[in-house]
Amino acid sequence: MLKTGAMNASTEEPLVAKSFNYNFKIKELDGTVINFKDFKGKTIFLNVWTTWCGPCRIEMPSIQKLYDKVDKEKIVFIMLAVDERNHFERVVNFVKEMEYSFPVYVPHEYLPEQLMVRTIPTTFVINSDGKIAAQEIGAANYDTDEFKTFLEQLTEEPELKE
Repeated sequence: MLKTGAMNASTEEPLVAKSFNYNFKIKELDGTVINFKDFKGKTIFLNVWTTWCGPCRIEMPSIQKLYDKVDKEKIVFIMLAVDERNHFERVVNFVKEMEYSFPVYVPHEYLPEQLMVRTIPTTFVINSDGKIAAQEIGAANYDTDEFKTFLEQLTEEPELKE
């Protein structure tokens, strides 16, 4: 499941171990704008998805279960809905209907090239040093002991393991 040699959709070069670009803003579902730089220094689980994506919907329950089990002080969850801007209410209603408690955001303005993915869902795990520690393209089951341990180890060791 965990791809440590995943490819960048636009250039087909591995993104793993590359620096993450924090230079963008996201918006909470209540409208609050957050500078992504505020998450620097934390381990981040970042999932890019849309409400209309079947594979996204399939993996979300496993993400919710993982979110329920981890230390939210050490691991930041960013569920980034990239639906069209005029579908903001659709995102809000979907999250309410499904009763998800993980944090859901939408892009505030633009997204960096790293997040302009061709396949959704795409999940990035960014370590506290700002390096992409893992990338998963397509649906996955994140509610596993192996993946939870992987995330927890990232919070203990700031440097990316080779």
